[in-house]
Amino acid sequence: MTRISDFLRYLQAEKRYASHTIKAYKNDLNQFHVFCQSNDKKGMDLYYKTIRSWVVFLMDSGYSSRSVHRKLTSLRTYCKYLISLGELDTNPLDRVLKPKLNKRVPAFVEEAKMDRLLDDFDFGTDFEGIRNRLILDLLYQTGMRRSELIGLRTGSLNLSGKSIKVKGKRNKERIIPVSDGLINSIEHYLIVRERVVKDPMVDALFVTGKGSPVYDKLVYRIVNRYLAMVTTLDKKSPHVLRHTFATHMLNSGADLNVIKELLGHANLSATQVYTHNTFKKLKSIYNQAHPRA
Repeated sequence: MTRISDFLRYLQAEKRYASHTIKAYKNDLNQFHVFCQSNDKKGMDLYYKTIRSWVVFLMDSGYSSRSVHRKLTSLRTYCKYLISLGELDTNPLDRVLKPKLNKRVPAFVEEAKMDRLLDDFDFGTDFEGIRNRLILDLLYQTGMRRSELIGLRTGSLNLSGKSIKVKGKRNKERIIPVSDGLINSIEHYLIVRERVVKDPMVDALFVTGKGSPVYDKLVYRIVNRYLAMVTTLDKKSPHVLRHTFATHMLNSGADLNVIKELLGHANLSATQVYTHNTFKKLKSIYNQAHPRA
């Protein structure tokens, strides 16, 4: 288990992985270690046949193919780390087949519903109402992740330049342009924010009613609560607003590479998943408009 601890420190210090990602790696590796022990193995048995047995065990236990993929990625990365230390010659995961994945089209909220939420709904004029509306609008207009929104500081804003500096995965920074309407909403929020933030050391952009930085669960609850008023989607999370941003941009003719940069994706393949939603819209329009459709 010492090697796992060293590996997790390596992910944090060298690779600069997010804390929740490191936690997921830790859980996956510990789970595999427990599986090895339950099968009378000494320590963690990184033999490809043992790993194959683990995959079968996970699938039989009801884990989805996507979850198994993630767990195998954790194990593969750990083995790469051991190879770099000279403790493994080859990666046993190269001989392990992953279960087949079903393509999952990202869920999103329709444009009319987002317009109704942001334009017609009364959020109130108190601090929390102004903050909550801005959180929803900012997530929708920028496509940033929940962790990126929580990580925003007052110094992240460039109001005159109409942009926001966002720190994404592995501390990679990107600049996102914002609209005039969003700038006005931010300026209004900053005024009411001053009334609740008593500690000058608190520079988080979004704070609670007591002046402390917002946290994951609070942002999730805010988004979930308001999206439930306009959509019946099973998932009503901040990430759905990220999907909604990308889908609406693509449907309006934005270049896929531009969307990739705005989302902070490392590879274009991660952005291309949104083209499925666009194709569905194009197909619908075709069926309605073409006389022979």
